[in-house]
Amino acid sequence: MKRNLLALLALLFSFSMIAAACGSDDESGSDDADMADDSDDMADDSDDMADDSDDSADDAADDSADDAAAAEEEATADSDEGDAGAVEGEAVQGGTLIIQSTQVPRHLNGTVQSGYTTAVPGTQLNASPLLFDENFEAQPYLAESWEIAEDGLSVTLYLVQNAVFHDGVPITSADVEFSIITARDNHPFKTMFAPVTSVDTPDDHTAVINLSEPHPAILLAMSPGLLPIIPKHIFDDGQDMKTHPRNTEDFVASGPFTLAEYEAGSIIRLEAFEDFFIPERPYLDEIIIQITPDPASIVLGLEDGSTHMSATLGGAANIIRLQDNDDVIVTSDGHEAIGPVQWLELNVNDPVLSDVRVRQAIAYAVDRNFLADVIDQGISYPAITGIDSSSPFSNPDVETYEQDLDAARALLAEAGYSDGDITLTIDYIPPSQAPYAEYVVQALEDIGINIGLNVSPDFPTWAGRVAAGEHQMTINNVWNWGDPVIGVHRTYLSTNNVGVIWTNNTGYANADVDALLAAAGAEFDRDARIALYHEFQEIIADEVPIVYLTTPPFWQAFQPSVQNPPVGIWGHMGPMHEVWLSE
Repeated sequence: MKRNLLALLALLFSFSMIAAACGSDDESGSDDADMADDSDDMADDSDDMADDSDDSADDAADDSADDAAAAEEEATADSDEGDAGAVEGEAVQGGTLIIQSTQVPRHLNGTVQSGYTTAVPGTQLNASPLLFDENFEAQPYLAESWEIAEDGLSVTLYLVQNAVFHDGVPITSADVEFSIITARDNHPFKTMFAPVTSVDTPDDHTAVINLSEPHPAILLAMSPGLLPIIPKHIFDDGQDMKTHPRNTEDFVASGPFTLAEYEAGSIIRLEAFEDFFIPERPYLDEIIIQITPDPASIVLGLEDGSTHMSATLGGAANIIRLQDNDDVIVTSDGHEAIGPVQWLELNVNDPVLSDVRVRQAIAYAVDRNFLADVIDQGISYPAITGIDSSSPFSNPDVETYEQDLDAARALLAEAGYSDGDITLTIDYIPPSQAPYAEYVVQALEDIGINIGLNVSPDFPTWAGRVAAGEHQMTINNVWNWGDPVIGVHRTYLSTNNVGVIWTNNTGYANADVDALLAAAGAEFDRDARIALYHEFQEIIADEVPIVYLTTPPFWQAFQPSVQNPPVGIWGHMGPMHEVWLSE
């Protein structure tokens, strides 16, 4: 009876979460995903963190709610309508692709602004040095080839010969140098380019990136959404790059589409760039991104055919509704590099939670399958580690702590606690993570831990408490960002407990883990790097500073006429120069 009641409560909370997420988009006026990436960074500047949090407080809840309504790629493969990557016949030139989105970008310059919202239009406007295939392997783009020095202390890019900016000025190695240094000094993800000491430009088409230490993550950091190549002749004028007027006005860039129209919060219209460096690309004449605060209207547009594509579908109810429509393709393919993970963070400096046996007991008390199947209505899947299972660095063989209440009680007894001896509180991002928090309350009460909710009135309050270490436990959602150096290290490094949200907010410190992450971050040999990250995950699984809950991959939906849809590892955060319309 108790379990049935819990299931009913979970379902009720789930639907309230969806309603809250859909409603708060209208109030935010900013991008939920940019919140997750702007604050969700390696920044050590608390003022920047505060600005990001202020700009996107409401969006934080939306990001988590939308992500919590994401999908289990493997378990739901049969529910996808058709082959998400299918191509019908030869590519057709022309046509206008209509994308609807709830996201409002602050501007279009991705060298100083992270995030899904910036990257969707930004990767159409800007080219990057490299692209990445479904195996996370680098492929040519603006750089036709590259070399890594034997000692790993430099990476040389050889640029294509015929690339020009949208104003006709040739793209040279000086622009690459300027873009990398700008990103190093301004981008919220500090670790991406932190080891870059300088960039040499021996000729117009060769850029030598010099590193203070081997840094294999630099390759993925040269992805479209992370390193746009911007024109030095426009931006190198002494103005603050973060507030530069050309970040939106008369935006000149290097990618397959030019900016034809930009109305903040309303529409972004992109036109094909006729002098793009890849012949006969892009296929499309136009991409129009229509911005709406209401995911329900996006669903209606997909159903009536007025919208071609979207990856901001709102809650689980919208996804399930679209899955039942034979005229719309719905898939969880794509966006694997983002790698969102929902988890329960434990403050290891708390007197009770400092005991690893208590942390392990908490892990055994939680039923991840219940979270995925009931609260998330079957469209997320249980998380195993802090590295998303789609990543080549994920270790599928670590201890997963399948629910075992007897084992949990035994561990508590071994730690010297009887039923009712422990009292804890749990925080969460309001309001979207309430269902997960309510579930954890029930799960821990089942093993004799008294637990209450600490309800923050808003995102900044929650973020401030967690960043300051004032919490005991909190539900959180963190993104991997493709390479562990970018999105994973920050959570576990002992040196990164810096009082900023989405850094090491557990207080966890282990010298062996620090050493493994340092070694993995400097190892160019892929197999050796995988082995190091596997060992790291085994230690974390044993010491449990975090209880992993679910992985909510992005869902996207599109019309069958959309060919070569963006289902790569960056999803909509990658260039759409290969996308075409069959009708």
